[in-house]
Amino acid sequence: MTAAILAVGDELLAPGRVESNSVFLTAQLARYGIPVGFRAVVRDDAQVIAFSTESALKRNDLVFLTGGLGPTSDDLTREAVSSALGLELSLDETILDGIRARFERRGITMPEVNRCQAMVPKEATVLPNRRGTAPGLWIPVGSGQAVVLLPGPPLELEPMFRDHVAPRLNPFSSGMVYEVKKLKVAGLAESSVEQKIASRYRSVANPSTTILASAGQVEIRLTATGETSEAANAKNETLASSLREILGDAIFTENEEELEDVVGSLLASSGQRITVAESLTGGLIAERITDVSGSSRYFDESFVTYSNEAKSELLGVPKELFERVGAVSEEVASAMATGARERSGADIAVAVTGIAGPTGGSDRKPVGLVYIALATESGVQVERFQFPGARRQVKRWTSQAALNMVRLELLR
Repeated sequence: MTAAILAVGDELLAPGRVESNSVFLTAQLARYGIPVGFRAVVRDDAQVIAFSTESALKRNDLVFLTGGLGPTSDDLTREAVSSALGLELSLDETILDGIRARFERRGITMPEVNRCQAMVPKEATVLPNRRGTAPGLWIPVGSGQAVVLLPGPPLELEPMFRDHVAPRLNPFSSGMVYEVKKLKVAGLAESSVEQKIASRYRSVANPSTTILASAGQVEIRLTATGETSEAANAKNETLASSLREILGDAIFTENEEELEDVVGSLLASSGQRITVAESLTGGLIAERITDVSGSSRYFDESFVTYSNEAKSELLGVPKELFERVGAVSEEVASAMATGARERSGADIAVAVTGIAGPTGGSDRKPVGLVYIALATESGVQVERFQFPGARRQVKRWTSQAALNMVRLELLR
């Protein structure tokens, strides 16, 4: 038994838009021993939706479609799926009365366009939506298959799945439970992680191992199967224990938290305070630190010194350094960290200077060159990095490396 997930909506194909419903559904289905064999994003086109549904049914027992159940002209999922399955739509007066009542409770007369949300294909089971006007639909297909239509907004989809879809999943279960364990690594490139752990994880079939890389971070995802959650988790833990022996402190968490959360916890528990002096990142490191609730316990202020003049005036960086070694240098990074710590009174100061690009680089100092300095009562340490990618990636790499330097210092 496998499932396919089709996320419907032109907006999901726009640059920068992240589709999250399929991630939620994949995780939930795994708990019932139902692997997802296919996920895709489909535009608001009736023919494309119908074709995608038909194709997914050829290879999967369950097909989920999310989105496209609203009242506007581009919400075509209900009609397209009905067409693909050869089912007629008819008005469900009970649903219509519920939608009308929902509007009346807000003191609004229901627009006529909302009538389409009460159209139900023959043989479908209506899935109530307690947070919106668009009901979901469970449509049995042939012998043992089903197509499930769910609303796009996660606040509507997630409770609908838990309340009305999950109780119907047992017949589709493989009898095995899937459990996922994540190990997040900082300070190592994807290829380095692979080289270190490949011999361990390749010798193990269950759990399976996937390595995912992003700027400054590598995620090792273990997926185990077992007859119970306990059995699957035990298999994950056996391999995870072996990987911990190899990677050590490079693993910064095994939870969903980000690096800034881990650094914040270490700062809070140690009672130390931190300040940041940023050039190329323009405040990104401070933003990440203060994204953590309770960060006022360990963070007072930071310095965004983009120009050489600001570095001198706010941090006391000697002007002669810029003439002698340039702003992007070990010496300037060290002076920035020292100045930030002295002026703020913080226990730890981290400073960054570099070339984010795409302009400003040279043969001697290419785009992506970054110096990160860390100042404590013990002195100053500076590391040189050469980060890949476009401007935003270089900035992200830099913020990740800076936070990781702080983390390792606090662990020491």
